[in-house]
Order: sequence, then structure tokens, then C-alpha cells
Amino acid sequence: MKWRKREETAAKALMIASLGIVLAALIGIIGIILYRGGRALSLSMIIQTPKGGFYFGKEGGIANAIVGSLLLAFGASVCAVLLSLPVAFVLQREYVGQGFANFTRITLDILWGIPSIVFGAFGFVIMRWLGLRTSLLGGIIVLTLLMIPIMVRSVEEVVRMIPLELKEVAYALGSTRLEVMRAVVVKQALPGILAGLMLAFGRGIGDAASILFTAGYSDYLPRSLSEPVASLPLAVFFLIGTPSPEVQNRAYAAAFILLLIILLTSLGARFAGRRLSKNIIR
Repeated sequence: MKWRKREETAAKALMIASLGIVLAALIGIIGIILYRGGRALSLSMIIQTPKGGFYFGKEGGIANAIVGSLLLAFGASVCAVLLSLPVAFVLQREYVGQGFANFTRITLDILWGIPSIVFGAFGFVIMRWLGLRTSLLGGIIVLTLLMIPIMVRSVEEVVRMIPLELKEVAYALGSTRLEVMRAVVVKQALPGILAGLMLAFGRGIGDAASILFTAGYSDYLPRSLSEPVASLPLAVFFLIGTPSPEVQNRAYAAAFILLLIILLTSLGARFAGRRLSKNIIR
């Protein structure tokens, strides 16, 4: 009995210590970004694009990276939702066999674990084969491929949690599969869809490796899908590598803006998820 008590105490202490380490790392990262990025952040940094000598500490801003990141992330999120939802819904047992569904889940899990640099290299090879240059469209396509496994697995897990009796009642009332999908499954899974979208959006807007080869980088705002586009992760990468301390602080300012975008997106998704959860039957 005493041994079990000691074992339980040790496990509890280990969990508390692990939680403390994670929280300390999170607070440290956020603190450094807020401290160094907040000092370099200004209105001109947000609304201006880089000008001559920007990378040597002169005037200019990162508006090109802010706009580029939002275009890449929102464009890829829309495409990922349109492609992922049908796949997640069709994996229900009333549509396909469990063997095929399990194979699809394993495939998606493998794709989820592949490093983003591999997606970027794959996209770059396909773009070269098609004769395309680095562009906003190329970045959106690769980020879409990166987001699809996250979206499908997240939404599919939520769909599997919907009570089977709820769908059976709808079928008993004479509803078709499409009607059940639209009126029951989608409505019940909306908070989960939103959570999956937020997770995919955060992965997309914060990724640098995949778009380095496909979206490129530009000091100008994109005017079409065929032009290269900047992004906040790459702005952080390029600015932090300069020898000038002032320019390095601008990298922290770019990280601060990226952190703020993800934070606002997460808070918005949680607020909307709570509002939508009122319609869920558990």
C-alpha cells in the first residue's frame, strides 16, 4: 500500500514538473518576443513595404510579409476545407468499408508526419515540371497539401463522435444520405470543423520550409497569383540572419505580429465554437 502511494506521488510530481517545464518554455518564448518585438514594432513597420536599405536598418516595413502570409494561409485554408470535408465525411462506416477507411487514416497520419520541407521539395519538382515559377499560387497549393491531413483527421474524429442513434433517427424519418450529411452531420460537427480549420491555419501561416521553394519571397505586394510573395516566417528567417541588432529586432517584431495573428485566430475560433456548441446533442 505504501509503495502504491509513493508511486502515485512520484507520478504526480513528474506530471507537475512536466507541466512547469512546458509553461516555462511557453512564457519564455512569448516574453522574449514581446520584449524585443514590442520595442521594434511601429505603425510604419505594419503599413510599409521594405524600402532601400531596409535590411541594413533603414526605413521600411513588413507589410508585404503580413499581406503575403494572410493570402497564403487563407487561400490554402479555403482549398483545404473544400477538399478535406468530403474525404472526412465519406470515411463514415455507412459509406465505405472499414478496411479502406483504416488504410486512408494510416495514409493521412503518415502524410501528417512528413516534414514540411519534403512538401516544399515535392511542390518545387512539380512546379518545375509544369514550367511554373515561385508564386502565390504555388505556395497556396503546397500549403493546401500540408493542411489536408490535419483537416481530414481532425474533422473525421469529430464526425465519428456523433451519436449513431441521431443519424439512425434521421434515416428512419426518410432522410437521404445527403440530407443527413447536411442537416445532421455538418451541424453537429461544426465546432470540430472550426477547430480543425484553426489547427490547419496555424500550421500553414507559421510554416516556412514548404513555401521557401514554392512561394519565394518578394519585397512587393503580390498583384496576381503568378507573382512571388513574402511571408512572416521567412521574414523572420531573413531578418534574424543579418548582423545588425536593429534589423534583428525587426525579426522579433515580425514574430510578434505572427504570434498575434495566431492568438486572435485561436480566440475567435474558440468563441465561435462555443456559440456553435449550443446545437450539439451529446
